[in-house]
Amino acid sequence: MTSSKNDLIDLKNLGMASVNILHAVGVNSYRDLSEVGAVETYCRIKARGIHVSKVMLYALQGALMDVHWNDLSPSLKEQLVEEAKQAEMQT
Repeated sequence: MTSSKNDLIDLKNLGMASVNILHAVGVNSYRDLSEVGAVETYCRIKARGIHVSKVMLYALQGALMDVHWNDLSPSLKEQLVEEAKQAEMQT
């Protein structure tokens, strides 16, 4: 992983703009992201009216797994999108 799991900016796939968005939805550390999960974090972002694409969802999952989002398997990407759709329908 990175030298500091607490700093979101040190995680793969996350730049300053993404970190600022995460802070806006109450995700301030790797631990927060891990506890909330990529799908719920993505749903929180969208619920705040912040326009993000599916790439943000993939980037969040990749950050948790320490892999570039583009290296996630197609089946995992599909699963993430489906989980996000289900979660959005429940809100």
